[in-house]
Amino acid sequence: MKTILAAYSGVHKGSGSSILSALHDLPSVPWLTRSKIVKHLQIISVLQFVMTFLAMGIGCSLLLMYMFCTDCWVIAAVYTAWLIYDWNTPKQGGRRSTWVRNWTVWTYFRDYFPIRLIKTHNLLPSRNYVFGYHPHGIFCFGGFCNFGTEATGFSKIFPGIKPSLATLAGNFRLPVFRDYLMSGGICPVNQNSIDYLLSSNGTGNAVVIVIGGAAESLDCAPGMNAVTLKKRKGFVKLALKHGADLVPVYSFGENEVYKQLIFNDASWWRVVQKRLQKMLGFAPCLFHGCGLFFPESWGIVPFCKPITTVVGEPITVPKIEEPSQDVIDMYHAMYIRSLKSLFDNYKARFGLNESDILLIQ
Repeated sequence: MKTILAAYSGVHKGSGSSILSALHDLPSVPWLTRSKIVKHLQIISVLQFVMTFLAMGIGCSLLLMYMFCTDCWVIAAVYTAWLIYDWNTPKQGGRRSTWVRNWTVWTYFRDYFPIRLIKTHNLLPSRNYVFGYHPHGIFCFGGFCNFGTEATGFSKIFPGIKPSLATLAGNFRLPVFRDYLMSGGICPVNQNSIDYLLSSNGTGNAVVIVIGGAAESLDCAPGMNAVTLKKRKGFVKLALKHGADLVPVYSFGENEVYKQLIFNDASWWRVVQKRLQKMLGFAPCLFHGCGLFFPESWGIVPFCKPITTVVGEPITVPKIEEPSQDVIDMYHAMYIRSLKSLFDNYKARFGLNESDILLIQ
């Protein structure tokens, strides 16, 4: 039993060697095999990610308020003072941690699906980039694993390039959760944050924006190859403003890991979803995966479906501080063509049919 506990504790400490050695020393019993232990570690790794993003921010906020009503109010007061002092850090490059990005837990997270990162072209460290990530999916597993951690080896595949995955700015108002996000190099998806990364942080920066956002997550389901992009042009304007090259990124399999109940656009439920999305900043999707103990049951654990993220060819963008709408439209059209080409070139390799098309909506 002590050996099993040692294996699990190694996930949080980030020591891969301690886990492997502990598993090697496990007693030979029929119900406890190395493969089963590894599978359980993978499930726990994915589940902690899901629960963290669903509950950590709200949970820590409630805990902080509760602490003000206890003998621990001094701790709460000190942290609140620090929070106020540190308020603008997420908009100024954040506070990434190489140690957190290399936690062993992320390798188990990667291997559960599994998740892979594919490079099609070299990226120059002397340039800055705006990655457009598609599709959003429910939790954007591929985006987080590839760009918020080093589990798939981004820094080795693209040497000299530092990725910053952009997410809802509201997440950075939540205590503790904001620090957790920043440690992975995650930043707010607002103009101040992106302007800083592309103009005041040197070169070799890659801001990763999930273009479709919350609206796109309402339409993700197995077999769906649709992205919300037709009217999303703000990222192109930002790229032109800073002379940052545009890079299309498509994750094959991102929509396959959960099943979702998709409502008709004219239905009352869809109207409620869209209103809540505008109020909260995220879309309240009705989805399910598999159960924690019984794979055939419904639950919040995602299905084991491979996710392959392909980083496309960069589109060279000139620096135009005040681009006209015609110029923005021209580069937006170029981006759409490049994304479609990326999808068509790789779709057959990663489980789709040659007849499948990418719907731009």
